[in-house]
Amino acid sequence: MTLNVTSRVSLTPEQFRRNFAQLDKAPHFASCSQGALSDHLTQTMQRMTGSLVDSQAPWDVWVGVVEQYRAKSAAFLGCSSDQIAVISCASEGAFQTVSSFDWSGERNRLVTSDLEFPSVGNVWRAQREGIEVVNVPGIEGALLAENWIPHIDERTKLVSVPLVSYINGTRPEIDRIIEHAHSVGALVFVDAYQGAGVVPFSVDELECDFLVTGNLKYLLGLPGIASLYVREPEKAEQDAILTGWFGRVNPFAFDPELVDYPNNARRYETGTYAIPSAYAGVAGYEVLEQIDIASCWPHVEALRESLAGELLALGYELDYPENPAHRGPEVAIVCEDPDALAAKLAEFRIGTSPRGSRLRLSLHAYSAQSDVDALVRALKTL
Repeated sequence: MTLNVTSRVSLTPEQFRRNFAQLDKAPHFASCSQGALSDHLTQTMQRMTGSLVDSQAPWDVWVGVVEQYRAKSAAFLGCSSDQIAVISCASEGAFQTVSSFDWSGERNRLVTSDLEFPSVGNVWRAQREGIEVVNVPGIEGALLAENWIPHIDERTKLVSVPLVSYINGTRPEIDRIIEHAHSVGALVFVDAYQGAGVVPFSVDELECDFLVTGNLKYLLGLPGIASLYVREPEKAEQDAILTGWFGRVNPFAFDPELVDYPNNARRYETGTYAIPSAYAGVAGYEVLEQIDIASCWPHVEALRESLAGELLALGYELDYPENPAHRGPEVAIVCEDPDALAAKLAEFRIGTSPRGSRLRLSLHAYSAQSDVDALVRALKTL
């Protein structure tokens, strides 16, 4: 399928699925780990390697692709390109954020939770600047704003909350958490990796101050590139200590002694970009531009409910919130050996994502009831 990247006509989920030639033969429930391979991504990576044939060192073309990625990230999140730093992963985004603050004053508290992915939570706890890290315990308790609010007060500088938890696809009461944080003068960092591309949102709707998301999951790209949104990059309390030539006002000045910082989000950037991942990131955005995520979300929700109902009927234990407001794009089976169950399903060419004591089954706009039916048939044979 050749992608028409200029079209702005929103496809239905059924039409969107045609971008992924392998799905009818290999149902994909692993978007929470790696998105399905689109035909457009395959063609784009061929174009990337072709650029090395056209020119032995096509850096002008490659930097242009990175800037295209930056612009598409900004458009997707609903912000300005000047508010986007192109980084490699969530860990880098978390470190660049936490190191941009002066933690020596009375506001030295950082509030996080058991919902946090290690890429972010490890960074918060690795700092040696006297930061008081306060954790909201419990993967169910941390869904409720009422369990965050007592920890977020005038001592709090930063609150870190995921849009969707990696553990089981659940969604905390992020709006209430952000509202309370701002009411006491704290800023908010959102990890949107597990929701961007399938759960409708914008940074203005969230009113967050920092947001990180990468492109390998529901954004349909590959590992190695991510976006850090910074609402007011010019107000950083401290300059980044992890930096590089693309974090300079003029990266092409090539002056090792001059360490200056632009008044936009590029001040958080470091060294040479992951060019293949930038190509893949652009391709993923181009595929997603064919749909309206908000319009497709009810389709994802309906499949999620169908999947959960089928699994419960088969007798599986689910980690699945009673309150639909906390349900995301995923259903999680709780079992003794998720890796073994994933391996058995892989024999049927069904992709899943085991983590800890759970087998995660994630859904996207390209998912279909036929995928759910294929999974149920496979499980009945085990």
